Amino acid sequence: MIDGRARRNSSLTVSSLRRIMADYVFKTPTVREGPAGGARLFYFYKLDRGISIAKSGATYSQVRYVVDEDVADYDEFYRGGYNHIVNDATKAALIAGGVGVTEANFTAI
Repeated sequence: MIDGRARRNSSLTVSSLRRIMADYVFKTPTVREGPAGGARLFYFYKLDRGISIAKSGATYSQVRYVVDEDVADYDEFYRGGYNHIVNDATKAALIAGGVGVTEANFTAI
């Protein structure tokens, strides 16, 4: 939906379109893991670890323990444990990608 300001101005600029289209903060999925070790404390202490999301062609996949050199091979790459700014189209594609991404992974900005 276009707001009144954009309707009055017949020539839309990139900045005005950005205000109309919603942007989201995308937080990659996480898994709860304990640190490696044999001491008793390690059985009770858990950390959230981010899972990276990669796109090759039209296919999204979850990637764990990626090597830096491999990142360039992907069309899109969302590093696990970080926040990424995405638009409506990317949000819809990530949710439809079948990699464990849901509406809960996005916050509107």
